[in-house]
Amino acid sequence: FLVNHDLLWVNQIPDVSAEPWPESATLYQPLKEDQVLLSDCASSLAVQTYLRMCGLPVEVMYRANAEYMSPSGKIPFIHVGNQVVSELGPIVQFTKAKGHSLSDGLDDVQRAEMKAYMELVNNMLLTAELYIQWCDDATATGITRPRYSSPYSWPLSSFLAYQKQWEVRRKMNAIGWGGKTLEQVYEDVNQCCQALSQRLGTQPFFFNKQPTELDALVFGHLFTILTTRLTSTELAERIKSHSNLLSFCRRIEQTYFEDKSS
Repeated sequence: FLVNHDLLWVNQIPDVSAEPWPESATLYQPLKEDQVLLSDCASSLAVQTYLRMCGLPVEVMYRANAEYMSPSGKIPFIHVGNQVVSELGPIVQFTKAKGHSLSDGLDDVQRAEMKAYMELVNNMLLTAELYIQWCDDATATGITRPRYSSPYSWPLSSFLAYQKQWEVRRKMNAIGWGGKTLEQVYEDVNQCCQALSQRLGTQPFFFNKQPTELDALVFGHLFTILTTRLTSTELAERIKSHSNLLSFCRRIEQTYFEDKSS
């Protein structure tokens, strides 16, 4: 696989505060139409939303081998100057080092609460997305393996898809999700959405009038679930039962993604 070794893996965020955010910043993710999976699409949208909330421009680049270009093997990753950072958490820390933060206005209690809800989203929604993609046989056969392997020719395509499925199923077993039924996963998603709905209430954002990285993360996952075709609509239906979460998604989409000039 082609990996650009000129890109520097940021393991511990260096002192980059003196360097302004460049116009040439890029975000890498798998091919949009034929390859990207629900979980990667959600994670990429969360990062794009966060950067837009910060007012930081980034060009989205679609690459068939984005997963293998990423220093952590996780999607998405950004290339800023000579730095490469993957996943939302490290990217938030990276932008904060450059003086761009959405959560500086929170006190210690609010910041701890924000982190707890972000863990909830990652532990429930992201894990549910991975489970449905790779552990539900109908989805894995009909959608996940064909999309994941689409850029490659046989037999490499088949090998990569089954290797990825084995990796995810092993992870699910390790965290106690391997024995869950699909209905139990849907119930976990429902409980997560219930908690998010209660925390949001009638506020425009989770911490009142200003968005934080939690808002970006939640939007990335909810909006992607609502707009992605799966073998069943059950996952999206769990979100649709919470009207304030639907309004939240529409508000974020209108504020940060719709062209105001049209």
